[in-house]
Amino acid sequence: MIRKTRQLSDLNLRVSWLEAGQGTPLVLVHGVGMNAEAWFPQLAALSRDFHVIAVDMPGHGESEGFHHAATLQDYVGWLASFLRTQKARRFAVAGHSMGALIAAGLAIEHPELVSHAVVISGVYKRSEQASKAVIKRARELTQGEVRIDAPLDRWFSDDAHEQPLRHRVGTWLQQVDRQGYARAYQAFAEGDRTYADRWPEMRCPVLVMTGELDANSSPAMTHQMAEAAPNGVAVVVGNARHMLNLTDAERVNEEMLTFLRPAVIGNKLQTVKE
Repeated sequence: MIRKTRQLSDLNLRVSWLEAGQGTPLVLVHGVGMNAEAWFPQLAALSRDFHVIAVDMPGHGESEGFHHAATLQDYVGWLASFLRTQKARRFAVAGHSMGALIAAGLAIEHPELVSHAVVISGVYKRSEQASKAVIKRARELTQGEVRIDAPLDRWFSDDAHEQPLRHRVGTWLQQVDRQGYARAYQAFAEGDRTYADRWPEMRCPVLVMTGELDANSSPAMTHQMAEAAPNGVAVVVGNARHMLNLTDAERVNEEMLTFLRPAVIGNKLQTVKE
């Protein structure tokens, strides 16, 4: 696994990412407060079959943040700009939480770039009560009035095997750039309806996954997204919470590999033809 960095000339922003493996390109986009390393189980397992590219979102990890208040569309445009700097023309794209919103938005806005989409722990048309709560938290983050690691109690159970992961995620949250976090969270808070009514436009196959016990990225939302997409598949992981790509990595990897297998086969057939 190697780290790479480059300047996006059209946005004048530095972007950084982790890369591993060869073959069909698979891009991974993390959630608010995390960084590319939050995909470490997927980088290890999926790089056996894919050229995995785990990118630091603006204002996270080693990627430079936006210099203005940003919307979900800004993050989608940023990802499209980054992908156009890569050698490949089309990508399988997976996102978690905020990254899920970005992945879905990319598949809708830039279908020419996306062969398959994986939406993990995504949100879709929050209730009025949930919207008010998340917008309130976004405002408090902007004003520096809230603990960044407060969601850990929702993201993880008390099981002993999850505690090392909880500690690792908590460390990432403490290390994140506060302004980058607040701007991304604002876009996340307001982004659940940005592309919601356009899911029927999604041309590529999409796998929508969440944890059974994830109250905010609920199983109901997952089924609604999968049903709205022409080629959607819903998977609910039993007894899992928000960070299921870490706590239930083996199951998530298995579901992703099964879903993405046609992309690998298609890439090999294309290579033979050329």
